[in-house]
Amino acid sequence: MDRLAKFVHRGILTALLVLGAISASGANELSRFLGELDPAELVAGADAFGPVRDDIDAAAVLAGGETVAWAFLTSDFVGTTGYSGKPIHVVAAISPDAVLTGARLVEHSEPIVLIGIPDTRMRALTESYAGLDLKAEAAAGGSAHDLDIISGATVTVMVIDDSIVRAGLKVARALGLGGLVTETPVGPPREVDMEQSRQADWTTLSGDGSIRRMTIDIGQINAAFAATGDARAIARPEPGDTGDTYIDLHAALVSVPTIGLSLLGEREYTNLVNWLEPGEQALLLLGRGAYSYKGSGYVRGGIFDRFQLIQGDVSARFFDRQNRRVLNLAPTDAPSFTELDLFRIPAEAGFQPGEPFRIQLLAQRAVGAVDKTFLTFDLGYHLPESYLLPAAVAPVAHDAIQTEAEAKAALWQRIWRDKTFEIVGLGLMLTVLTGVFFFQFQATSRERPFFWFRMAFLTVSLVWLGWMMNAQLSVVNLMALAGALRTGFTWDAFLLDPLVFIQWFAVAAALLFWGRGAYCGWLCPFGALQELTNRIGRVFKIPQVELPWGLHERLWALKYMIFLGLFGVSLASIPAAERLAEIEPFKTAIILKFVRDWPFVVFALAVLVAGLFIERFYCRYLCPLGAALAIPARIRMFDWLKRYQTCGAPCRTCANECPIAAIHPTGEINPNECVNCLHCQVLYQSEVKCPVVIRQLKRRAAVGGTPVSAQQTVAAE
Repeated sequence: MDRLAKFVHRGILTALLVLGAISASGANELSRFLGELDPAELVAGADAFGPVRDDIDAAAVLAGGETVAWAFLTSDFVGTTGYSGKPIHVVAAISPDAVLTGARLVEHSEPIVLIGIPDTRMRALTESYAGLDLKAEAAAGGSAHDLDIISGATVTVMVIDDSIVRAGLKVARALGLGGLVTETPVGPPREVDMEQSRQADWTTLSGDGSIRRMTIDIGQINAAFAATGDARAIARPEPGDTGDTYIDLHAALVSVPTIGLSLLGEREYTNLVNWLEPGEQALLLLGRGAYSYKGSGYVRGGIFDRFQLIQGDVSARFFDRQNRRVLNLAPTDAPSFTELDLFRIPAEAGFQPGEPFRIQLLAQRAVGAVDKTFLTFDLGYHLPESYLLPAAVAPVAHDAIQTEAEAKAALWQRIWRDKTFEIVGLGLMLTVLTGVFFFQFQATSRERPFFWFRMAFLTVSLVWLGWMMNAQLSVVNLMALAGALRTGFTWDAFLLDPLVFIQWFAVAAALLFWGRGAYCGWLCPFGALQELTNRIGRVFKIPQVELPWGLHERLWALKYMIFLGLFGVSLASIPAAERLAEIEPFKTAIILKFVRDWPFVVFALAVLVAGLFIERFYCRYLCPLGAALAIPARIRMFDWLKRYQTCGAPCRTCANECPIAAIHPTGEINPNECVNCLHCQVLYQSEVKCPVVIRQLKRRAAVGGTPVSAQQTVAAE
């Protein structure tokens, strides 16, 4: 096994050197995707793509050598981050008349698509944007078309729709297609007068437009769905009288001092100001009626999928971290509402509080056991002139345009700020674990307390770090790193998930001190799930199977072979390697919590069932991530696990009780397989199991010495 580990280590280092030698610039993302597409998929009769332009990321679509359209990648122009937290890549083409000739969903990582919604359905929806007239979209602010939502994938579809329209408008304006031109502002954006801080009642604020309202009754919503001609929607009308309220929605920009003080009161407005970062704004939404503007999707996925804010080419959806509930309103004449919520608009969204915007409400109606149909309604908002400073004269030139690098930096910085609590929680876990490792002799001195401490730590790793935070590391992360080294490395993509980034940083440091066990044995949520279920199985007397040492040792090699295979495939195709990486049941068991297609669930359960009989079965023999971390385990600088000279010959207590059989019959601990559970260190000090300790205690007792503890005995050794 040592020779295998050294061979694998040399192979990986060689491969990484090769990757690093490849040109950092790499192929343009658009060029990469165009190389996988037939031009006729975007424009009927097209036979070739031209090169990507130098001034804008767009390529000519050619038919007989003539340009018939321009192809572009949506993620080159707008943010396309979806439910998964990763970009949704769509390649589309625009005719000279600013009409979309075709669109293809070329790459995504949306987990919602993997749990019952066929990928073909998502691709068909994307392709349905062919024929969309961007001139009409420009005139209507992006709302000239009907939004076709797939039930169960609301957020994903909204991102695709938003990115196709907004990116298409940017490309059309940049190229002057269909008479569209880049809009040049007549002056800088209007600014809010933050010095005003008077208070007003509800009636005054409603009358001057500080509060905007949209009301839809039962009769209107039924008529709207009837107008779609969808027989399924017509057959399921909203119950109630036609005059009953379907939704009464109010909106106010409460980051404006007068509006915020008036509606929230002085104390709550102060809390709001402290909550907002520089450049951020706050929107207050109030609702009542049969329909909720929040719904329940945000509880499952952390994103509010029933409304979004739209301002020109800017759109913003809100996550649960950007939301705070309001208990009551300050004005005594304010009506009562069933929903009162604050939503924080991040500075990097590009939102201008002094310019008009709209809240787009997504009204849904169930038309079957699973299927739903949707309509959109807009609530327009524009701050009254009295809140704005006088219009400034436009400067001759200014440098207010945020670079792409700055935008990416602002995005990950915002994510880190929003996850402050989670980062502190992970930091606390790492601090405690580091203390245990540095003071392992003291930590393992008492068997039962240490056992329950470990069970509690593993429970936190599984429930909080895994199921709640979705911070499960994967071999896919390593393949993504290899891909980044090949195509031009930047930190931005890796910083978008702070908990994963911090864990990888901690793993890199731990490899130098303790090997792979710091993560595999303590922080890995799936590893924790295996160990906890095995412990529960032992309570119910499930028999434990001990494989013959020769077979056990040879099965170790499986995970190294799996990792090498995945790594080799990733050099040719990261997406193909990601699909093969489903041999990791992490996504099924931890990220999606078993809500997935049955083959994935069966595989994950089969691994867990095997783990009931062989503790950490997957960790021992199949885990490619464990193999990847085991390879550099040989470079660790310290050997912290204490051993006696008699360990293995003749005493084999530690070897027999090692939970994952990482101790050779001769007594040596295999650092490639050890998960640092520290059980051997508990035995090292045991007064009832360790022969060395027992012999020392008996010897001292026989000579009438002062009674000593096991710790003193061990220290004497």
